[in-house]
Amino acid sequence: MSSENHNTAGGDHPALVMSPTSSSNPGQPLSPSAAKPTLELPDDMIQAGWSKCWSKRENRPYYFNRFTNQSLWEMPVLGQHDVISDPLGLNAAPVDPGLDNGQRKRRLSEETAVGGANSFKRPKVEIMPVTPTTPTVPISPSTPGPPGTPLSKIWGSPTDEKQQPPSAAPAPAPYRPTAVYWDLDIPTNAVIKERPPSDALPPHPDVELQRAQLTLKLRKHYLELCQQREGIEPPRDSFNRWLLERKVLDKGKDPFLPSECEPVISPAMFREVMNDIPIRLSRIKYREEARKLLFKYAESAKRMIESRNATPDSRKVVKWNVEDTISWLRKDHSASKEDYMDRLEHLRKQCGPHVAAVAKDSVEGICSKIYHISCDYARRIRDCHSALLKECNISETVEAPEIQDRLVYCYPLRLAIPSPPQPRVDLHFENDVACVRFKGEMVKINRNYFSKLELLYRYSCIDDPRFEKFLSRVWCLIKRYQAMFGAGVHEGTGLQGALPVPVFEALHKQFGVSFECFASPLNSYFKQFCSAFPDCDGFFGSRGPFLSFSPVSGSFEANPPFCEELMDAMVSHFEDLLERSSEPLSFIVFVPEWRDPPTPALTRMESSRFKRHQLTVPAFEHEYRSGSQHTCKREEMYYKAVHGTAVLFLQNSAGFAKWEPTAERVQELQGAYRVSGRTLTSPGPVPATGTGDKELETEREQGTSQETPSTGDTTPPSGVTPAPDPASI
Repeated sequence: MSSENHNTAGGDHPALVMSPTSSSNPGQPLSPSAAKPTLELPDDMIQAGWSKCWSKRENRPYYFNRFTNQSLWEMPVLGQHDVISDPLGLNAAPVDPGLDNGQRKRRLSEETAVGGANSFKRPKVEIMPVTPTTPTVPISPSTPGPPGTPLSKIWGSPTDEKQQPPSAAPAPAPYRPTAVYWDLDIPTNAVIKERPPSDALPPHPDVELQRAQLTLKLRKHYLELCQQREGIEPPRDSFNRWLLERKVLDKGKDPFLPSECEPVISPAMFREVMNDIPIRLSRIKYREEARKLLFKYAESAKRMIESRNATPDSRKVVKWNVEDTISWLRKDHSASKEDYMDRLEHLRKQCGPHVAAVAKDSVEGICSKIYHISCDYARRIRDCHSALLKECNISETVEAPEIQDRLVYCYPLRLAIPSPPQPRVDLHFENDVACVRFKGEMVKINRNYFSKLELLYRYSCIDDPRFEKFLSRVWCLIKRYQAMFGAGVHEGTGLQGALPVPVFEALHKQFGVSFECFASPLNSYFKQFCSAFPDCDGFFGSRGPFLSFSPVSGSFEANPPFCEELMDAMVSHFEDLLERSSEPLSFIVFVPEWRDPPTPALTRMESSRFKRHQLTVPAFEHEYRSGSQHTCKREEMYYKAVHGTAVLFLQNSAGFAKWEPTAERVQELQGAYRVSGRTLTSPGPVPATGTGDKELETEREQGTSQETPSTGDTTPPSGVTPAPDPASI
């Protein structure tokens, strides 16, 4: 039987497939046409992966498990041990000895099929074609369990575990997270004016797959341009910071790729590439490393000035300084590491301006080319998305609903355009990892965080009460953040770093914080937060991008991605909100304490009239939660910060009166850092850098805010109308 086709009698059960499913009669085999009548399998057997198939060779029905690839002639008994995954029967449930329809040995004809005894061929299951009009059996709290059953009960146990029959033993307990890094029960105190739905196009796996592929190609273009034109590797995370900086200015319609920015040349990308020319300066520990670095810089500067169109004066200055440095290196063999580094700094000051002058046009060409390729890719993605919606008779232009001029508690972002039918998306579990697959592209997420997404979806989504589109939206969400992080080891995770749980607890308890200004569904602590992607994050609680979010009242935490342009725009937005509102409004901001040179955002906040208090957490004495916390191992969750963190309290008068940063409250916040989670080493290698703080720490950049429990004041200001609770709709 290992060499024959498996024609499914009952078909794949939709509990693990997010798509419209076959409408064929589940009680009849699909082939041959003159088949014997068969009985429908119980729901618990279908959930365990069993289906009734028809053997063409033996002309009789058999039972096939699509999770374990087992084939049985007799109906299996759930609860009996699996001879493949549990050969000793350690996890077996007691079975009545009188039952004689358990697992049996396969027939000799099955064992000695065409391929021979040593051959193995995965069973092939035929599935009826799926169309958007095919009736669907939803995955929802009511399927297969009673109403209100959480999805964790449906997907709660590994797929290779056998469930007990109702008469033999109670149903298995739902999956319970072993560690919880969020508190989704905290209500919001953030108040906004009622706003219309977003005109962003609804996410779709086909479009998201194309976006991820084109983003990967764009990263490769960037790598090749840096290598071919300047002979350097792209600065670490510079592409990710380019995305962040561009989206601050971008007026295009793609939620991810920049397509309408002014100026075309990104200051962030230009600055970072120029900083690594002629070579990338790394952090030095030993004397010999410093000597080699000095020699390498001198040789690279000389080679570059000779190969480019430099002025005679530039050639003369660089050549003289390089020859003087090489002569010094050959004569003085007793210099210390500090002597070499001082000489390197002197050489950079003398040669750097001339090297930058000859490289300027080339680096601007890199920035311009990457931007124009991004524009082209964004247009192609938009055309594909529009064609898909047109096929489903969904218009991109919808009439804007009437919005009342009233204050409400903040609510998740809604999309004005309805979602198209979703394609097939599969789910299975590998130990504590949930694997979501679409067209062979698998994304993985720790089971704890999969349960979290289920809860966020239940709280926030109003257009899919039966969870028919849940898996496809989870796949789009994870794929989007994979594309943003990049493919390198630890790449991009710093841009999504988060505060430790005890710090969030202290913020909520002492200052009433209930909202994160920069987070994602994957790393948020509260169920109310702002994030980068309104189209795919809104279903999981996002209020949209923070720069487009205008609260009137509330207490907020802001731990932005450490991109200078984004942080500067954030400060401008803070001051505008605090200036306009007379209701209690407070922002507690966490930014890196870069002083060499200081960042404009930090300087502006320190001189702001809304600053009520400031404290500094020293480097290596506090930690962040990894941006890849939804996929990393538990022991890799935390890492030390290699820079100090400045904590600033920006509050208007009413906010200061309500959440004043008193000495006792600030002391509780500082104490929370001392009791935060187990600290490990920072992710990734020791950062390679230049001389400034930002250069030395750019590879450790932290990002979105996250996690913490407690109790906050949610008393509404006068005139506030509570927003509708999605869970009750």
